[in-house]
Amino acid sequence: MKAVIQRVGRASVTIGNTVKSAIETGLLVLVGIEDADTAEDINWLSNKIVNLRIFDDDNKVPNVSVKDIGGNILLVSQFTLQASTKKGNRPSYIRASKPDFAIPVYEQLIAQLTAELGRKIYTGEFGADMKVALLNDGPVTIVIDTKAKD
Repeated sequence: MKAVIQRVGRASVTIGNTVKSAIETGLLVLVGIEDADTAEDINWLSNKIVNLRIFDDDNKVPNVSVKDIGGNILLVSQFTLQASTKKGNRPSYIRASKPDFAIPVYEQLIAQLTAELGRKIYTGEFGADMKVALLNDGPVTIVIDTKAKD
């Protein structure tokens, strides 16, 4: 599982002409799922997202988490994070899971994040053509691959 985590002042997902989800201060998390992902990956990534100390404390030092500040999380499934660009100029998405595997994993990640954050997780819509808007704060952008956690 790969994730791109962005500290945001605001972020939203629009589908068609309708805003599906919007948050103020918090994290926009783009997640790419592969068939090798397990419950261990879900738990590890969820814990990492909720507890990453990337928000400023009173001394302007990034030392507090989204949970600590009462921030929100907007989670968006993005299969293109699993792209391989080793050959040619057209990315291959063969590592990205098909919906029958990816949707339940995505839903489990939502449930785990909800439990760890203690409040609603905002989402995109799996498989939809989404327009994601954000105001990256910092900018702070962190890339995590659960297969490279050692």
